[in-house]
Amino acid sequence: MGTALSRMACFTVAILLASLPTASHAQKSRDKNAVYYAGGVPFATDGSLANGACFRVAGKVDAPRFFDNLKRTEVAGGDAFSRGTETVTEFPDKLLLYFVIRDYPCDPRFQQEGTRVYLTREMMSTVQLSLYWKRGVDLRPVQGYKKIASSVQVVVPYAKALDEELPKRFEWSWELEVSSAGVPLTDSLVLMFRTTDGHMAARVAARL
Repeated sequence: MGTALSRMACFTVAILLASLPTASHAQKSRDKNAVYYAGGVPFATDGSLANGACFRVAGKVDAPRFFDNLKRTEVAGGDAFSRGTETVTEFPDKLLLYFVIRDYPCDPRFQQEGTRVYLTREMMSTVQLSLYWKRGVDLRPVQGYKKIASSVQVVVPYAKALDEELPKRFEWSWELEVSSAGVPLTDSLVLMFRTTDGHMAARVAARL
């Protein structure tokens, strides 16, 4: 478990970078109709709770060597995926899902220190994750996933001298193993975060 958590701590920086507008999980080749993948499929979105607390979700879906040199090409009737001369149509049997939830201002353009509601451990204990495969507009629950590791860390403020005065901010990290045997690459993995009272706190999709 210690090794897994260390790997997740290093991954936190990488997936937070994935939330920046300039980040991308794919690079276009000289062929304008082809996209190459490397390092998995990142995703990011912002969420909120009914009490006014806001947060950012950032993460990625990956699998050992599966996305290396994977190419998507636009063809008549949809997209085709290949790796070299091999045609690839489905995900591997299992995917690794990494994501971080971090306290985040509802509008980072404005200072909200006086009235802002901060995400706490108690608030996060009410948030539940559901996973779905999305095909077109249809959603079907993921059949089988398990937690590999999770952790909670305190976010150290830039102004360390004010650490005792500012409210504590937290970052939650997870690593899950998701069953994906037989799932076509054209499907998207959808993460839904709901509170126990049914409030939809955030929704995001990892799609190729």
